[in-house]
Amino acid sequence: MLEPGLHLLIPVLLAVMLAIVMGGSGTGPSFSVAYGAGIIKRSTIPLLFGLMVFLGAAIAGKATGQTLGKEILPAEMMNYKGVTIILFSVFLALLIANLTGIPQSTSQATVFSVTAVSIYYGVFNSNKLFFEIIPTWFILPVFSFLLCFLIGRFLYKPLRKTGISYAKKFNKSHWLKGAILILALYVAFSIGSNNVANAVGPLTSMLYNENGMQQSYDKDKIMLATVFLTAPFFGLGSVLFGKKILHNTGKEIVLLGKFEALIIAFVSGSLLLLASLYKGIPTSLVQLNVGAILGIGVSKMGFACIFKKTQVNRFFIIWILAPLIAFVCTLLLLLFFDYIGL
Repeated sequence: MLEPGLHLLIPVLLAVMLAIVMGGSGTGPSFSVAYGAGIIKRSTIPLLFGLMVFLGAAIAGKATGQTLGKEILPAEMMNYKGVTIILFSVFLALLIANLTGIPQSTSQATVFSVTAVSIYYGVFNSNKLFFEIIPTWFILPVFSFLLCFLIGRFLYKPLRKTGISYAKKFNKSHWLKGAILILALYVAFSIGSNNVANAVGPLTSMLYNENGMQQSYDKDKIMLATVFLTAPFFGLGSVLFGKKILHNTGKEIVLLGKFEALIIAFVSGSLLLLASLYKGIPTSLVQLNVGAILGIGVSKMGFACIFKKTQVNRFFIIWILAPLIAFVCTLLLLLFFDYIGL
């Protein structure tokens, strides 16, 4: 048996590992538009990404952390075994997705894993999942697509006809490049407000449930400590996994221009931040971002051309598989540990 307190090292390490794979998955949605438009070098992305994720989690991530820490599975049931299994299952699902080079929704994998635990122990909160979280997953990406499609069709296309968007002076202007970079940072901040909670929420509840923790620390201080612990590792994940995902989202779906980059970053980042601040809904920035890119792409090239692209089809397949992997892995591990008496 491990010494008292030492057993906590395992879920903490898993939370760090999860932060690393989340950093890889989140790099594409935040910086792919700036990278695809040729504004920022890949080597400078991890530091900026890690910093903004940390700020987003510290400033605007509390509500989403509470959702994943107590509103799907009761906080008092976030014990060592359950949290360890949740973090490992999500890590495994995200690692598989990262190795394919497809950016994946950490939030959906985490929600499915926490749901598996709640179903297993018979405390499933169906109202929160079916009436708040899942509808948001469907509505926001569609809204992202439609909004960018309409902007592309009725604002961007008429602007292109004037020749402004093609003018060398316009495309090389410092204010345009600066605006795209600022919006990339804004998207990374939005990721911090939402995705860091996938590790922080369960880990915070587990630490708070430890003997003595409730008397010594309030939950907000524990949550802030876990943010300081996990958020910086998003930058490391960007270094390890970011290259392939940046290429897939920034280069292969549609050739991005600088003006399109502004639209995509603003729409996807704003929708994610809205979901984080409004009822703390864990949401997929990956899907919001790709929906925005597809909306712009369809407005330029048409439905048939965009949706025949193999890369787009692979995105949808991995999006379905990764949450299912997390769900099934969680159930199997719960059954296994109960079988061996742990």
